[in-house]
Amino acid sequence: MAAEVTYRGTVYPWQCDHVGHMNVMWYVGKFDEANWNCFAHLGLTPAYFRQSGRGKAAVQQSISYKRELLAGDIVEVRSRLLEIGTKSIRLLHEMRNAETGETAATCEITAVHLDRALRKSTAFTADIRETVASHLAVTEAAIA
Repeated sequence: MAAEVTYRGTVYPWQCDHVGHMNVMWYVGKFDEANWNCFAHLGLTPAYFRQSGRGKAAVQQSISYKRELLAGDIVEVRSRLLEIGTKSIRLLHEMRNAETGETAATCEITAVHLDRALRKSTAFTADIRETVASHLAVTEAAIA
């Protein structure tokens, strides 16, 4: 999938630390909200998770901080699918200052698809895998 907007919000004063910029805990929170919007776009909706007894769990997350975000800044996160495995999915998020267009941070995350009752990873069903993979094919075609 091409990078799509998966989060828009504002940096509030209470999200800033003693140095005056947005604290790292809020980057994680905003990237998490982007995860849920991105997953829903891929067909992994809240209804799907509720009805199927499935869930997702982050197993690896890497954040690179590029520029400060200050109270009042408008934040936009764009996300794209990097990889779909049998039981896992990998995404890349880019957080930007919506006014300046500058990249504030990037986040690469790997999440596993899990059976909530067994508390174990489980394979995606063929239909879900096909839907998600179709978004990956769009990304690969755009790069080629």
